[in-house]
Amino acid sequence: MAGDSDVKTWTIATSTDLQTDRRIIFRYADTFSPTFDRASQPIRIIIVWKYQSERGQPMSEEHKRMNLLEDALEPVLDQNQFATLALVSTGDDLREWTYYAKSEDEFMARLNFAFAGMSAFPIEIHIAHDPQWEMYEQFKAGARVREVVN
Repeated sequence: MAGDSDVKTWTIATSTDLQTDRRIIFRYADTFSPTFDRASQPIRIIIVWKYQSERGQPMSEEHKRMNLLEDALEPVLDQNQFATLALVSTGDDLREWTYYAKSEDEFMARLNFAFAGMSAFPIEIHIAHDPQWEMYEQFKAGARVREVVN
């Protein structure tokens, strides 16, 4: 799990489709450092990894590669409070990492640096301007807490 210096606590929430019994697990930044200024990171970047599985959760080897992706990004994105990992969702054959960053171009440069020399990840990247962190706030307002992770 990312050790973002601006994120003080992480929370986990789940969503279950009662018809298929498939779950989506959400890990999100719940509290931030008092000095953290979200306005300094107005760009929302969502990294999407689609996969296939019987129960909607990634298989062991693919899950390890997803963790490798997140671990590779952490040090280069945390540097100088450049970007914050705000939300990770896993389930229904999809993992999404939602970051907020200072700059789209710099995010892509740091991502390419982090992944240099690694085999390619099967990801898509979606970028939008979200200076108020509206998507994050909408998610958080609708989430029901299962447990807090410190």
